[in-house]
Amino acid sequence: MSVQSAAPKTGFTKALKIFDMTLFTVCAIMVIDTLAASASIGASSITWWIITLILFFIPYGLITAELGSTYPEEGGIYVWIKHAFGEKWAARSTWYYWINVALWMPSVYILFAGMFAQLFFPDMSLWWQIAIGVIMTWITVWVDNLTLETGKWFPNIGAAFKVIIMLVLGIGGITLAIRNGVANDMSAQALLPTWDAGLAFLPVILYNFMGFELMSGAGDEMKNPKRDIPVAIITAGLLIAFFYLFSTTGILLALPIDQLGLISGIIDTLKAILGDTGFGGIMVVVLGIGALYTFMANMITWTMGANRTAAQAAEEGELPAVFGKLDPVNKTPVGANIITGIVSTLVIVLYGFMAGSAEDLFWTLFKFSSIIFFLPYLLLFPAFLKLRKKDASITRPYKMPGGDSLAAVLCVICELFVIQAIVFFLWVPGQELSPDTIPVLIGLFLTILVGEIILIACGKKKAA
Repeated sequence: MSVQSAAPKTGFTKALKIFDMTLFTVCAIMVIDTLAASASIGASSITWWIITLILFFIPYGLITAELGSTYPEEGGIYVWIKHAFGEKWAARSTWYYWINVALWMPSVYILFAGMFAQLFFPDMSLWWQIAIGVIMTWITVWVDNLTLETGKWFPNIGAAFKVIIMLVLGIGGITLAIRNGVANDMSAQALLPTWDAGLAFLPVILYNFMGFELMSGAGDEMKNPKRDIPVAIITAGLLIAFFYLFSTTGILLALPIDQLGLISGIIDTLKAILGDTGFGGIMVVVLGIGALYTFMANMITWTMGANRTAAQAAEEGELPAVFGKLDPVNKTPVGANIITGIVSTLVIVLYGFMAGSAEDLFWTLFKFSSIIFFLPYLLLFPAFLKLRKKDASITRPYKMPGGDSLAAVLCVICELFVIQAIVFFLWVPGQELSPDTIPVLIGLFLTILVGEIILIACGKKKAA
C-alpha cells in the first residue's frame, strides 16, 4: 500500500474497497450457524423470513446506508448515537455492542466444536468441545491483530464458502424433494405464519438479518465510504435475502423438523442430500470443513468491526483506555481484541458447568448474547430520526427515499421488531419459561451492571 493511501489524520490504511465491503457485509450478516434454528420454526419460517425481509431488513439496510455515508468516521454506530444522544448513550450502546461479540463467540465456537465432533469424533465429551472453543477464540484474536489488508481475506473467503454451502443446501433440497418427496408439509396452510412454540426461534430470523452497520466501524479504513457504503449494503442485502430463503427452503425440503438439531442440523441435511458414504460422504466432510471455516470467518468479521467501535469509544474516554490500545504497526485494536478473548474464555468455561449438553450450552449462550446484541439497536433507529432533524442541512450522499414521514413509520416498525425479539428470547406467549431463562437474566443483569460501573468510572476520570 502506497504512502498516499494512508489517512493522514488517523494513520489508518485505506484497505477496504467496495468489493471487500460487500463481501465483509455478506460474511457478517449471512450466517450458517443459526440456519437450523430458524428452520426449526417449520414451513412458516419461509413466510416469517419474507415478512421480516420486507418490514425490517430492507428499511434497516437503507437507514444504515444513509447513516454510514453521511457520517463515515471510524466508529460506526458509536458515532451515530453520539451525534444524536450524546457521549453517555453512545458509550453505553458501544459497551453492549462490544460485549455481545465477546459473549456470542462462545456459542459460535461450541457449535464449531459440536460440528467438528460430529464429523470426526462423535463421542467427544463436552469439555473437549469447550477446549476447542477456547483454542478457536484465541486464533480469532490472533487474526484480528493482523493488518486489515491481511485480515480482510478471512471474511472474503468465508463469504464465498457460505454461498457454496447455501447453494448446495438449496439445490440439493429441491433435487431430493423431486426425487423422494418433501420432508415437511410445505402446503399453503403450513406456510401461514403461526403463533405457537416456533416463536421461540423467530428472534433468530431477525438476528440473522443484523449487521449492516458493522463495516462502518472501520470507516477511516475505507477507500471511498460515501460512495461505496450504500452500494455495498444494497448489493449485499439482495444476496443475503436470496441465499437465506433458498437455503432454508432446501433444509425444510430435505430433513424433517423433528430430526433438525441446533448443532447437527446442517451436517444431517448435507448427509440427507449427498449421502454419508463414498463420494457423497467425502463431500459432506469437505462442506462441513467449509462450514467450520465460515464460523471462524464470521467471528473474525464481527470482532474486527465491534473492537474498532470499542477502540473509538475508548479514544473518546467513554470506555477504559485499554480498549483503545492499538498495535503500533498494524493499527489494529489489540487491547479490545485481547479483552474479547479473555471474556469469551471465561464465559465458555463458566457456562460449561451449567449445561447438560453442547446443544444446551449453545442455545443458552446464544440467547444470552443475542439479547445484549439487540440493545444498541433500540437506540439506532431513534438516532436516525433525530439526526435527520438535527442535521437537516448536512449533505447526504445517499438518502433513504420516501420522506421523513415514511422514515418515521419504518423506524417505529423496526423498533417493534427488535423489542419482540428480546421478549421472545425470554418468554414465548402461551409457553412456560425455559429452564435457561434465569441464567440468561442473571447474565443480562451482571452485564448491564458491569457496563454502568465502567461508564461511571470513565466519566469521573474524564471529568477530572
